[in-house]
Amino acid sequence: MIGLREKDPDRYFATLFAPAPRRAPLALLFLVNHELARAVEVASEPPLALMRLQWWRELAEGAPRAHELAAPLTAALARGLFSREALLGLIDARETQAEGLAPEEVAGFARASGGALARMAGQVLGSDHPALEDLGTAQALVGLVRNAEHRRAHRAEPRPEDFAPREALLAEAARLLATRPPGGVAAAWGAAVFASRDLARLRAGQPCPARRGAGDRLAVLVAALTRRV
Repeated sequence: MIGLREKDPDRYFATLFAPAPRRAPLALLFLVNHELARAVEVASEPPLALMRLQWWRELAEGAPRAHELAAPLTAALARGLFSREALLGLIDARETQAEGLAPEEVAGFARASGGALARMAGQVLGSDHPALEDLGTAQALVGLVRNAEHRRAHRAEPRPEDFAPREALLAEAARLLATRPPGGVAAAWGAAVFASRDLARLRAGQPCPARRGAGDRLAVLVAALTRRV
């Protein structure tokens, strides 16, 4: 689907491992997730983020909306490609984030957002394996640390989750990345390989790349073949 490559290049690359008929539904799911995350990221105040998220909640519940993702999302929900309950759970997680996460809530948020998203992606591909949730959670944890360091480096306004203990989040991500993924659904968990490589960089004090290189992409291919993140 148009836009995913620019908006979420890691998950876009993972969708290339999906059977052709399933790539569009996966891309739609990941684009909706991007919009939910963006609703929080760009809002200057929590009430504005909550208003944006309420708009998506109403769409998920069946209200007509004018947006390029509205019609395909409504159709996907009607066909049962996504669980409406699971989608509302993603919105719940972002609302919690918008209201401000305490340090002890960050790991739970990672599971309710990235973990739940990976599991939904697996369901699109016909798999509901709990390992997908673990790997998606790990990807979210690494992403939270990476984003916090990016904000610090650019002297941007910190978010509440930026104050969670860095090493504890990375240790939990490392534990979860040791999970062996199910076969045949690399499109659901492949982006966690990028997180694994970022984890190594973060622990070594090295910068994470703004754009993925050939080495990162090759690592995803090898992981898809060996089922080892």
